[in-house]
Amino acid sequence: MNIISYNVNGIRAALSKGFLDWLQAASPDVLCLQETKAHPEQLDLSVFEKAGYPYHYWLSAQKKGYSSVAVLCKQKPKNVAYGTGMEYMDNEGRNLRVDFDKVSVMSLYLPSGTNPDRLAYKFTYMDDFQGYINDLKKDIPNLVICGDYNICHEAIDIHDPIRNKTVSGFLPEERAWLDGFIRSGFIDSFRHLNKEPHQYSWWSYRANARANNKGWRIDYAMVSDTLKDHIQRAYILPQAFHSDHCPVGVTLAI
Repeated sequence: MNIISYNVNGIRAALSKGFLDWLQAASPDVLCLQETKAHPEQLDLSVFEKAGYPYHYWLSAQKKGYSSVAVLCKQKPKNVAYGTGMEYMDNEGRNLRVDFDKVSVMSLYLPSGTNPDRLAYKFTYMDDFQGYINDLKKDIPNLVICGDYNICHEAIDIHDPIRNKTVSGFLPEERAWLDGFIRSGFIDSFRHLNKEPHQYSWWSYRANARANNKGWRIDYAMVSDTLKDHIQRAYILPQAFHSDHCPVGVTLAI
């Protein structure tokens, strides 16, 4: 099973930049999208079906043009879970899960902490999300949680760890939470197989950051440690230019 996660920063904008051609070339079995910034009725959903994804699921924020996640599948899942059941999370369209026989895949868009109010919200979300996943794993041990976590884990995951140490996304408290999340039973699939520096998934639109590879690795395919021996490949696709993020992926022998 090949799973790709992509924060598209607006699916309608991405479609205008050749997203469908990229999707057909990449051809994942499951595609997790974040920041679609659209409600399904604002899209021509048939284009995804024509591209080979007859099963597509959307969880949109109440606020138009904000947040929102989706999952596109080649094969029909046995179950789809919209949200976490926590209203404040689900109103922002941040969690969508599809369950297959041997693995479940979630598209996650974790909040950013760009101002003090949102930083407090982010920490509340992270704590509640950890509790939700702890409970979920009792019933669904084989989880792949893909998406934009809005956190760089280690210094290797950010182009300038010294100057960014007080910036949300690389705060010690955020990194400690991600440490704990991984210790709770997950594998950062990319770092599991790739130890090289200068591998990023997001670049600011400012100061020619992407051309100079001054980026952050904030997008992950986190895999339950029960699936450790099934991880065949984990990768980043920086050649995809539909967003300020690029896709990340993992291939599992399922």
